[in-house]
Parts: sequence; structure tokens; C-alpha cells
Amino acid sequence: MKENILKEKSFQFSLLIISAYKQLSKDQKEFILSKQLLRSGTSIGALYREAEHAESKTDFIHKLSIGLKEANETLYWIELLYQSEYLSKPIYDDLSLKCTEIIRLMVSIIKTSKSTIVRR
Repeated sequence: MKENILKEKSFQFSLLIISAYKQLSKDQKEFILSKQLLRSGTSIGALYREAEHAESKTDFIHKLSIGLKEANETLYWIELLYQSEYLSKPIYDDLSLKCTEIIRLMVSIIKTSKSTIVRR
């Protein structure tokens, strides 16, 4: 079976987000921003999974585009948590690098998918 890079990376990223959320809420007692990070960061993979069973190519692009928006929002929360000194530099670097990589993959898949739609 063909390896699905985005599926695997988004799942592993969700696990990292959950770990960051646990650390932020337990050790630093930060609940509001970390909950936003948890929500958007874990929804990326969930939206990709939903897109896998899209009803059409257009539906696939739409669902993946929503996932891209969530990834971009997640990057915002990561940056905000770092700038407000809730995230350490190593955790920030790791999360932002992985999130940016997912964003790039999603943009590439969306562009390729759009280019294969037959215009009538």
C-alpha cells in the first residue's frame, strides 16, 4: 500500500500538539491559548482524513483547504505562545517547522488537485 506522507505527518503532529497542550495546561496552568492550539492543531489531520473520503475532487479540495486554514491558525497559536513565553525555543522550533512542512504539503496537494480538474 502506498505511503501517505500527509496523513502520517498530520497524525504525528497531532500527537506533538497534545503533548504541548498537556505541558502548557499542567505545568504552566495556561488553559485558554493552549486549548485553541489543541483544537486547531488536531483538526488538521482530522480534516485530511475527512478529505480522503470526499464525494468529488472539488469536495476534496474544499476539505483540504479548510485543513490548510486550520494549519495556518495553528501556526499563529504556536507563534503567540512562544512570543508570550509559554513555549520554549526548542518546542517552538519543532512545532513551527513541522506545521510549516504540513502547510507546504497541503498547498502543493491543493494546487495539483486544482490543476487536474477538467474545466467545462
